Amino acid sequence: MNTGQTLMTVGAMLLLSILILRVNNTFLTTSTAFMNTKFDILATSIATSEMEEISKLAFDQYTASNPATSLSQLTAPGNLRTESGENPNDPSTFNDIDDYNGYTRIDSTMPSAIFKIRCTVNYVASTTPNVISTSATWNKKITIYVSSISMMDTLKLSTIYSYWYFR
Repeated sequence: MNTGQTLMTVGAMLLLSILILRVNNTFLTTSTAFMNTKFDILATSIATSEMEEISKLAFDQYTASNPATSLSQLTAPGNLRTESGENPNDPSTFNDIDDYNGYTRIDSTMPSAIFKIRCTVNYVASTTPNVISTSATWNKKITIYVSSISMMDTLKLSTIYSYWYFR
């Protein structure tokens, strides 16, 4: 084998090595994107399920058994949490939306990842739904955060529940 053939063989091996590395890099990038998407979909599903459970409850402790006609009848913003007789770790004991304020749980039922779910509930004005109100309003913003060490980001899902009373 002469020098020209040796150089061509080395060049071909170099090109083949670069091609193999490029293909492996593409597969790794695709796998990472696939896993991130999978975890995001699972987190969205968990947050949506949590939101559906919350939406089944009364707007406020007072409205669980009575219609509210005045904002003064609603729970004060500083008291948005579980009331006596409710277990802060057991949502089956909750009777109104704000019982979920500060609620946290770990979901380890998925075989692929362990998720941490955290909820907050705050009063907001209808004109400024992203600003927490320091007084009671007819609107409560529920925000659910779902995170996992397997995820790149924390999923944040929010919705506003409003109280309506018809005479």
